Amino acid sequence: MNNPFQNAMNQLERATKVKQFNPEFISLLTQPEREIRISIPITMDNGSLKVFEGYRVQYNNARGPYKGGIRYHKDTDINEVKALAFWMALKCAVVNIPMGGGKGGVTVDPRELSKGEIEKLSRGWVKMMARDIGPKIDVPAPDMNTTPEIMAWMADEYVKITGDKTNATFTGKPIEAGGSEGRGPATGLGGFYVFDTLRSKLHLPESCKIVIQGFGNVGGNAANILFQNGHKIIAISEVDGAILKEDGIDINALNEYKKVNGKIEGFPGSRKISNNELLILECDVLIPAAMESQITEKNANDIKTKLVMELANGPTTPEADDILFGRGISVIPDILANAGGVTVSTFEWEQNLKGEHWNEIDVFAKLKTIMVNEALEIYEKANSLKTDLRRAAFILALERIEEEEKERL
Repeated sequence: MNNPFQNAMNQLERATKVKQFNPEFISLLTQPEREIRISIPITMDNGSLKVFEGYRVQYNNARGPYKGGIRYHKDTDINEVKALAFWMALKCAVVNIPMGGGKGGVTVDPRELSKGEIEKLSRGWVKMMARDIGPKIDVPAPDMNTTPEIMAWMADEYVKITGDKTNATFTGKPIEAGGSEGRGPATGLGGFYVFDTLRSKLHLPESCKIVIQGFGNVGGNAANILFQNGHKIIAISEVDGAILKEDGIDINALNEYKKVNGKIEGFPGSRKISNNELLILECDVLIPAAMESQITEKNANDIKTKLVMELANGPTTPEADDILFGRGISVIPDILANAGGVTVSTFEWEQNLKGEHWNEIDVFAKLKTIMVNEALEIYEKANSLKTDLRRAAFILALERIEEEEKERL
């Protein structure tokens, strides 16, 4: 199977076959502008010294500072991070916010560290990376296994090192540390605004039967919002497996069950199924909200949905895209569907720079306007170019980045 970065480059190639771009511009986008690797020495709780590998990929900053999450994961590799940074550059262009694309993190299993060790690691990342980030240079945010608390530690360390007074170098902070109202549900809510805008255009019923892969922050918030808006969630998965309840899951009850039991398995009235089974359930909408490369050429012919909405990054491979397109299954691509998170992160950055704090109603209104407008523009572009929504989204993003890259070409 192709690695995530190869998949991203294949997506780029597919889009440029629909619309021609300056070859020099496309060549610029085939590699990141910078890859930074650092060593982070940490004194562990037992007194031993351990050195962790940290990294940051700064992909493209034509439209503004590099923007993207920091993930803590034991299996993260450079190809994954390069792909995520590339997608972030396009994602920011799709929703027309003044940011470029970046991604980073540390190779670590955070479950093996104490809270104190995680704080040392987080502050250590900033100590080694401080001269390469900043409110006008690179603005990191939370990602897999990083939290608002970790962002607060990082922001605090950056201020200690640089004396920066804006508090705008890190987003996804707790509200009391300068974070934005509405950041928690932003990715799921942004996805809902896109889905609600395109639902009737894609010939879906008012009340859809929905399957969600992933019940973390993104998948969990999407489940809550869709359930509150009258849609029927029939299956949900976590790392350890999935549950199916064909007459619909009461998401409020499931949230309470998980609080008590720590997992969704065993939820009353449901039966356990595998993640593989979940992906091929018959439904109106399939929402991958977990990891990359979940829908591939191996299972794409077995998918029984009318719409795939990608709340995860890179869940569908290019080969699977072609199969789904040929079968008449629409895909709302990640660079549109899950862009609500980075949009509200950019609102946080803007609030910090201006010394303002916006209320949640205003944040959600601004988010809705952006997601609805860009969803409609991409839908119309797909129709005019007679292509799928992903290629249309890529083309829109490339047009906007190319406009800013003209000075460098």
